[in-house]
Formats: sequence, structure tokens, C-alpha cells
Amino acid sequence: MTPGSGNPSVVPDELGAHVSTAGGPENAPERSREIGAVVCQIFTKQPNRWAEPEVSIDTAHAFREARLEHGIRTVVSHDSYLINLASPTRGLWGRSLHSFKRELQRSQTLGLEAIVTHPGNATDGDHPSGLERNAEAVARALTDLEGSTRVLLEITAGAGNSVGGTFESLAAIMDRIPSEVRHRVGICFDTCHAYSAGYDLVGDYEGVWQRFDDVLGLECLGLFHLNDSQHPFGSHRDRHQDIGEGALGDEPFKRIMLDSRFESVPKVLETPKGDDPVAADRRNLARLRAFRLAG
Repeated sequence: MTPGSGNPSVVPDELGAHVSTAGGPENAPERSREIGAVVCQIFTKQPNRWAEPEVSIDTAHAFREARLEHGIRTVVSHDSYLINLASPTRGLWGRSLHSFKRELQRSQTLGLEAIVTHPGNATDGDHPSGLERNAEAVARALTDLEGSTRVLLEITAGAGNSVGGTFESLAAIMDRIPSEVRHRVGICFDTCHAYSAGYDLVGDYEGVWQRFDDVLGLECLGLFHLNDSQHPFGSHRDRHQDIGEGALGDEPFKRIMLDSRFESVPKVLETPKGDDPVAADRRNLARLRAFRLAG
């Protein structure tokens, strides 16, 4: 296959999706191009297991070669669902830190641009301490493992004891990261999570982004997760839906696609895959691209 081939009817842009690494991460670039994308998100390991595989030199080489072959511009990983860097339980916090550092190491070996991480849960209800613990863990990992891979803190839906459901909580983590490594920390904005957390992208789109800029700074935005929501505004529920088929509807996604502030920010789908993941991703990407073409 020639570089950049895969879906010749699509002009490559900043859109992509989470794709499978079945058979090895070196297979992800071709799967990304199969859906007409040059941006993707992957897991570097099974996300529901503590096992921490190594990335061999041969695997890293094969992955990098596949990126070149298929013209993949941006690849990010999503860390394990088991990691809780805000945990008050020292055993779980230590295990989470170890797993996070291994994730960072694998991502750097593969040459990934960033890791997306959920800030975690302060299960004791002490949110300020949870923010401190998260910042300490992220700072340790970045200090111990030099490199260019960034850590992107993902806004959560704000359920329960989650410490990442507000712009202020994300800023509090970033503020606690030492200046020497703070440039390697940014934000992943998930549209479903933000809307469920109480940021009204439907009724107050500009207000949301003004608040983001005031609290965090638009320069911190490193990635979008573009997902509609199965649940209504402010529900604090994390259930993704196809673009335009949920509580957000078309309008916020159209505005994001036409917003010049975000045209170069990578945008990744985490929408339902159904029985045919390739068809589902192509359908959602086509809908997003149609907003831009119509605008």
C-alpha cells in the first residue's frame, strides 16, 4: 500500500477514532487509514488488566514503519481503566503510579504524541487531597521518564468522587506540576463528559470556551474526544452516543468543526462501534466532515 492510501475519497484532516491494536500496535495505523483517518487513539495494553507488557524494539520499529506507510500524523494512547492516581489507598496509588509510568514508557518507545488519562477518584471524598495525589503521580512519571510524549488530563463526567469533572480541578492538577515538566501536560476535552458535567455546549457554547480559556487557557487543549451523550445535560453520566444522535445533537459538533481556534487540534471519536466498527467510524467521521463542508 502506498503512503497515505486506504480511503482515497477522503482528504486527510485532524479527525480520527480509537482503533484496535489486535495482533499488535503495528496494526493500528492500517486500521486508521481504513476508516479514512490519519489520527488515532490506541491502547498499548489490555485496559482492564494490570499486566504490563514490554514494547520490543522490533514492535516499535514495525509500528513506526506502519505510521510512515499509512501517513498517520498523530497517535495517542489511553491509559488503563484500573489506574487511579487520586486514590487515598497507598497500595492502589503505588500500583497505579507504576502502571502509569509503564504506559508512559510504552508510549514513548512507540513514539506516541500523548497519553490520555482520567484524573481518578478520591474515594475518601477528600477532593483537594485527590488532586494533590494525582499531580504528584503525574509529576513523578514525567520527571523519571524524559521524552516528548505529553500527558493529557481528560475532563470527566463529574460523577461521585471523580476529581476531574471541572475546569478548576484540572487547573489545580496542572498548577501542582513542577514547571520543569509542566509543558508536557495538557487537556483532553471530551464533549460527552463535559456536557454531562455541566458545561452547556448546546445552550452556551461560547460561554463554555470562555470559561475554559479563563481557567486553563486554550493553549492547553491538546485533544478532543468527540462523542454525543446518551444522557441529558448535567446528568454526570458517561455514556457515549453517535454524533448528532444524543442529547448534544448536531449543533455543538458543527460549531467545533467550524471553529478556527480548534482546526489544528486532533479530534478522536469514541462513539459506539456496533457490529461493524469500520462502518460506524466512517459514518461518524463523514457526519463531522459534512458539517465543515456545509459551513
